[in-house]
Amino acid sequence: MQHDRRLPRYLALAYALLTAYACLHPFSGWRDTGIGPFAFLIAPWPRYITFADLWLNALGFMPMGFMLAASFWRGSNKRGVLLLTTILCALLSGSLEFAQNYLPTRVASNVDLATNTLGGLIGGMAGLRWGNVFDYSGFLASWRRRRILPGHIGEIGLILVALWWLTQLEPTSTLFGTGDMRPLFDLPAAIMFSARRFVVIETLIVSMNVLALGLLVRRCMRDPSGVLVALVLLGGLAVRSLADYIFIVPPDPWQWATPGALRGLMIGLTALLVAWQLPGWLQHSLACVALLLCTALVNIAPENPFELASMRLVHENHFLNFHGLTRLTDFLWPFLALIYLSANAALVQRR
Repeated sequence: MQHDRRLPRYLALAYALLTAYACLHPFSGWRDTGIGPFAFLIAPWPRYITFADLWLNALGFMPMGFMLAASFWRGSNKRGVLLLTTILCALLSGSLEFAQNYLPTRVASNVDLATNTLGGLIGGMAGLRWGNVFDYSGFLASWRRRRILPGHIGEIGLILVALWWLTQLEPTSTLFGTGDMRPLFDLPAAIMFSARRFVVIETLIVSMNVLALGLLVRRCMRDPSGVLVALVLLGGLAVRSLADYIFIVPPDPWQWATPGALRGLMIGLTALLVAWQLPGWLQHSLACVALLLCTALVNIAPENPFELASMRLVHENHFLNFHGLTRLTDFLWPFLALIYLSANAALVQRR
């Protein structure tokens, strides 16, 4: 049975890079503590640790183990694949724990190393069992051939959608808003807050993002499918609701459902329905303009003092990991999407 190893390998590499960024964020204050770099390996059991810490560490490395195991040929020795997958996960986790010795905001932990390795092992076992979704005749590959553009351009499009879902784990940003450069450069809001102005800008950000994302997904497909675009948008709302429930106190999965966001969803969906009937070159132009416009609006939008006063974030290590990761992905995503749309247009013209 033919097995496509490229997609799981790409996903494993992307996941490893994102994990490294999350664990080493904010990449500042590096110093030598005077403690041996491998002392954490024989450190005693941490005084403060919860069951949630253990299962979250294991859960974080399960996708890595799954994708690594799935990237091997089906005929490979299963025990050898599982052993190699576990070793690679342990090496990645150990390297990150080693580097955390030199960051003041991080603590290297042998418990983290053990639970990450266990997560990689469990994920590897699952990858050996269900990794056939990447087989040529498997569900994922069959669906991809039927719906998504062939070659690297289709695979990169799928990865962009997954990264967009990741950006929605940021509970403090405007719904669907990406490309905010201000936190990275410590810039103030360019516009003073007023309720009417904030609602208008929020409506524009959400509507432009719905239009841009919908057209980008359309450009990834062989045949247009409004159902697939709807599933991508619903997935984004589900991820944002999960973030609002987990990372905000008190939990509120509908924190994102402001008047401006709901209005923006309706306007964006209406605009997308109209744009769906336009020629491909015009869809491409609209997607690029919408991305540029909503990125500019995100960077000048005022902060909502009432929303910030009504909630507080969970200040835990796992939130800090997600926060650093989502900040970087949030910043890069619209620019990666613009590059992708340009490459997509060039490929279509060449064909």
